[in-house]
Amino acid sequence: MINIGVVGCGYWGPKHIRVCHELRDVTLTSVCDIDEQRLQPVQNQYPAVQATTDYKEFLNSNLDAIIIATPVNTHHDLAKRALLNNKHVLIEKPMTATSQEALELIELADKKNLVLMAGHTYEYHPAVDFLRELVNNGDLGDIYSIDAARLNLGLFRTDVNVLWDLAPHDISIILSILKENPIAVSARGTHHIDPNTYDIAYLEIMFPSGAMGHVHVSWLHPRKIRQTTIVGSKKMAVYDDVSETEKIHIYDKGVATPKPYNGTNNGGANGKFSAWPPNYRYGDVVIPFVSNAEPLKLECNHFINCISEGKKPRSDGWVGLKVTSILEASEKSLANGGQREKLDLGAIAIL
Repeated sequence: MINIGVVGCGYWGPKHIRVCHELRDVTLTSVCDIDEQRLQPVQNQYPAVQATTDYKEFLNSNLDAIIIATPVNTHHDLAKRALLNNKHVLIEKPMTATSQEALELIELADKKNLVLMAGHTYEYHPAVDFLRELVNNGDLGDIYSIDAARLNLGLFRTDVNVLWDLAPHDISIILSILKENPIAVSARGTHHIDPNTYDIAYLEIMFPSGAMGHVHVSWLHPRKIRQTTIVGSKKMAVYDDVSETEKIHIYDKGVATPKPYNGTNNGGANGKFSAWPPNYRYGDVVIPFVSNAEPLKLECNHFINCISEGKKPRSDGWVGLKVTSILEASEKSLANGGQREKLDLGAIAIL
């Protein structure tokens, strides 16, 4: 039995508390938050769970592991103190505010032989697992692009901009599907409500294979949209997380590659193709069955299994570092009017 605690009872914290209370082979021992009013509902619902505003007291309780669900600017300090106290740590996205902070936590966890895991919940979504398998098996062909949109009206935050708040989900999805290290990013954004905080942003991620990722995030949108579109040379797929029953559509659509010019045809408009315009293929649309298992519960269960079995998490510290590094570069691009920022992630452990 693993004793686990949760620090932070804002938005994600109560979700983790519920999940940990439901998991087998886990005892939710204690929770921590600096705001007593946030602790009260937890105490009412889980009277056997110890609640405290003192993080030192929290760490000194009978804990094997903790989940950190606090603002990103507190992640490094809280995680470092937990690791120094020999606790396994899962940190909500983004893992840290800087890549240097992430690297320090990785090295400390490795030195103490502890599990350090980034809370990239959507990496554990059954629909993303399905997409990853489609791409790995070559069912979609060569990947041309992955476009993601994560839009809604709010929730506005003051500690981070919309890019740091929402884009980690889609960045982690794209990285886990493509299995490539990006080579450059560019970002543009606007701010309408708070002049100091971007509330709409567009992020482009370039990969060595030629594939491109595009992420659109917004706190100012009339509808809740969580959609990812993968365009391949053979087929295309759309993942709609808002849909209750039809999460994925696979489209047998594409462009037929024309035969190269062989000297006997006119070569088309530019002398390279046998015919122009190219042929478009319109085939069936398949809606596969996708499990409705809760991603957060799958993520937390994975964390527990990694602790019990001494395994490396799917979204380990290195993956968290990659996402933070991309966000850092994106922030530079935002400040430079969308200028492309190069990335060198070659030294970071392979995904």
